Amino acid sequence: MNTQRSVPALWILAAPVLTFGMMGGFIVVTLPQILAAQGVPGGHIAVDVAIITSPGFWIFLLAPFLDVRFRRRTYALFFGVLAVVATAFTVLHHSSEFEVEAVMLLGFISLALFGAAQGGWTGSLIKKEQDSRLGAWSTVCNIGGGGIGILLSGFVTQHLSPDRAAAFIFIAFLAPLAVFPLIPAPPPDGTLAGESFVRFTREVASLLKRREVLVALTMFALPSASFALTNVLGGIGEAFHASPSLVSIFGGTGSILAGIAGSAMVPLMAKKFPLRPLYLVIGLVGAGFTLSLLLMPLAPWTYGLAFLGENIFQAAAFATGFAIIYEVIGPGNPLAATIFALLSASMNFPIIYMEVIDGHGYDWHGVAGAFLADALVSGGVCVLLWFVLFRVLRVQKLRVPPEPQPEEAG
Repeated sequence: MNTQRSVPALWILAAPVLTFGMMGGFIVVTLPQILAAQGVPGGHIAVDVAIITSPGFWIFLLAPFLDVRFRRRTYALFFGVLAVVATAFTVLHHSSEFEVEAVMLLGFISLALFGAAQGGWTGSLIKKEQDSRLGAWSTVCNIGGGGIGILLSGFVTQHLSPDRAAAFIFIAFLAPLAVFPLIPAPPPDGTLAGESFVRFTREVASLLKRREVLVALTMFALPSASFALTNVLGGIGEAFHASPSLVSIFGGTGSILAGIAGSAMVPLMAKKFPLRPLYLVIGLVGAGFTLSLLLMPLAPWTYGLAFLGENIFQAAAFATGFAIIYEVIGPGNPLAATIFALLSASMNFPIIYMEVIDGHGYDWHGVAGAFLADALVSGGVCVLLWFVLFRVLRVQKLRVPPEPQPEEAG
């Protein structure tokens, strides 16, 4: 079935990612502030956030069922609502660190499944030449939505009663899903769930035989451009003498501006440079920026600069990564949600373990320890990968060939 004629504008396809971004902003900034107010140390908060966001890596193991039985729109709606319910519940009940961690872990599992269903659904509707632009729009909505989520959740949790704050967050975070009826939702593949897992295994094996995919998976899984400090900064605002309200403003406004600026550069650069070398260049330059922050005082303006800069580089890296993922999926792929989950999981993996490394760096030597750990590890990996991939293996001119379309089942 040809759905291309009825596919809306790319910004409408990407709009539901705002929900993903807003909940992500709550987790990395507002939730650490809530935990800090309960007396939880900054290093522990970084580990808590890493545990909560860990499904971003392993959720692909559950993803095959998103391609069968029901439409991907149905799965996206169900898990999106479930994720926001967990967030609202946490705003109401957050006295126990363990309870917060457990509820938000379940919430992020739902959010990750929502992201896989939504990304596979919209990624399978576009033409190949639209990959980088949808990647940019998705990143704008993801990181920009994070900024909106920080501003909204930070304000209501500080100025409204818990029940009113929870109700406001529930409505605001679900609002972007109102565009769902505007996006065509092709019926799922007719095979059984068990067969989907078999086909998933076969598809992965096929993917891993392709050199360009192996290069992308290597860059994604290693911390070449994770910029995990964006998830750590929310819990260490006090070290920069930044008040909770100032953290929310810096985090919110900075994320929105950075999401737009970092993402907008990628479609322009993608016209001149292959995506995979571009991904490493973003990581290497970003590591240099992180090191430069060590020369600046622990002041509120430095905190704002750090939030803005780290998010700009992360936005550019995400937009490039998403473009690579959409490129691999291709139009009409019956396992689009599964493949989106697998490749995005490899991109999320270094964020998870780098949060732990940055947290230990903070416990070791405060802000300088966290920044040094993040920059040296990421920058070193970029240099190593550049030498191995683009010097030894000579893949710097690698471009992805047209991909044959998977056969429709039944």
